[in-house]
Amino acid sequence: MGRIEHIFFALIILSAFFWVVESLFAANPEQPKWRPDIRTDIVYWFITSLMTKTIANVGLGAGFYLVYRQNPHEVLAVLNNRSTLLGQQPLRLQAIEMVVVGDLIGYWTHRWFHGRRMWKFHAIHHCSPHLDWLSSVRLHPVNDWLSRWIQVSVLIILGFTPKAVAAYVPFLTFYAIMVHANVSWGFGPLGRVIASPKFHRWHHTSEDEGLDKNFAGLIPAIDMVFGTYYMPEGKLPQKFGLKNQKVPDGFLAQMVYPFTSRKKHVRS
Repeated sequence: MGRIEHIFFALIILSAFFWVVESLFAANPEQPKWRPDIRTDIVYWFITSLMTKTIANVGLGAGFYLVYRQNPHEVLAVLNNRSTLLGQQPLRLQAIEMVVVGDLIGYWTHRWFHGRRMWKFHAIHHCSPHLDWLSSVRLHPVNDWLSRWIQVSVLIILGFTPKAVAAYVPFLTFYAIMVHANVSWGFGPLGRVIASPKFHRWHHTSEDEGLDKNFAGLIPAIDMVFGTYYMPEGKLPQKFGLKNQKVPDGFLAQMVYPFTSRKKHVRS
């Protein structure tokens, strides 16, 4: 089975799974399953998997080549055999540590993309007025590349082995899909320990009370420490998308939008 077939098969399986889950536990029961902009997100699903991630990996490989001046296989051998304090630990322990360190890196990278200079790229991810599992893949390549490069490079520089990092990234991908789902799960008391769909829905809302809150991908405690945590009791946001900013519909239009818009890009 080729790569395209794998991506298509994953889309079918996840669609069936989340159709059931979002029907039983919907945060917004009135949101249509086949929403008007779903075709755009299906395009993102294939383009992100086929091109964006490939280019991100090539960019990482090129960066490490410039540092080590060796072919990719030799670079991996060097990185895997480094005698670093973190790299000598069991993979399970490295995985736990990477969850914390990686999410801290992701938190500040995410906040950077909410700033004036980078928001024009991240606005693509926030522009859909509907929030569900498939909307998670609506991400401008510049946003995706820089986030991946920063996170992976820092983890490698700190001394984690590439094998551990390679196992960590797919976990992040699936978890990001899950927290975007149209479900009301807040995980109860556990929701203060691990990010829930309810936690992330407040990040995506266009309601003023939730703007620029809940940046962490996995650990809400990071938001608590830096003053960006927001989880009101017994309440879910109802509005999503952008209030005072218009991002065009369609994949190609959204690709060029950050480079063509002359308006000041601010979080709105």
